[in-house]
Formats: sequence, C-alpha cells, structure tokens
Amino acid sequence: MKLCGNQFTYASPRFIMAATLVATLFFAPGVVLATDKDAHEDRTELRIKEMHAKLKITPAQEEQWAKVAQVMLDDAKTMDALTQIRVDHAKDMTAVDDLKSFGEIADAYANGIKKMTPVFADLYASMSDAQKKEADAFFRYGYEKHRHKDSHKKKSVGK
Repeated sequence: MKLCGNQFTYASPRFIMAATLVATLFFAPGVVLATDKDAHEDRTELRIKEMHAKLKITPAQEEQWAKVAQVMLDDAKTMDALTQIRVDHAKDMTAVDDLKSFGEIADAYANGIKKMTPVFADLYASMSDAQKKEADAFFRYGYEKHRHKDSHKKKSVGK
C-alpha cells in the first residue's frame, strides 16, 4: 500500500491536540506546567464566550449551550487539578509515577471529549445550516487557527 503525502493532513484535530498535550506534558519540565488556575479558567470562559458568539447561539439553543459550557468548565477544572498534582509532585516522582500521572491526564482529556460529544451533538442537531458550517470549520481547523483565519479575512477585505 502506497502512502500519500497528504494523509496526515486529514488527521483528527482531537488526535493532534492530544498528541500535543502528551508531548508537552511528557517533555516539559515541571515548572512549565505550573499555571495560574485563574488564568486557565479565564481562558476557558473566554473560549466559551467566543464560541457562543462565533456559533451565533440562539435563545432557543441556550439550554443546550449551557450544557456544553458546563462540560468545558468541568473539564478545565479536572485538567487543572491533575496538572497541579503533577506539578506539586514533580521533584519526587519516579519515572513510573511520572508515566502514571501523565496517563491520568491523557485519560481525563479523552473522558472530556467523550462527555462533550453527546452534549455538543444535541446542540449541533438544533443548529441552522450556517451554524453547522461555522461549527464544522471551528472544530476542523481548531480554536486558534480558526480565530487566526478570521482575523486574516478581515484584514484582506480592506485591501
């Protein structure tokens, strides 16, 4: 079987994000992992607000959106807690402890996606075609790339 050069282009964004998280946590020194919980929660809340605006959530969709937002907030708190435990014990962890800690974080990430999928699927089912197209692009290109893509469009319009 011949491999095409563009096969990796279509890799799941979730896989890429998970691999990035794994590489960051595995190779980063403990100090890099120490983050301000308030700053992380603020970033999550900002992401929720931006997604709400970007997806043009309607009043009729607010109840479903609230479930999506709650899963995102719960997941951020779980990841913060596990990361903080890892940071707090970084200096006295054995290699096996380190791998276990990393595994717990990876499992929490996967569980977060599993929790998000059905609540987002419910919201997605209620969306207009335009909202679905926006959501598809948002998830396909990722949060930061989608955000950058839009800022690039705005700049090029004025040329």
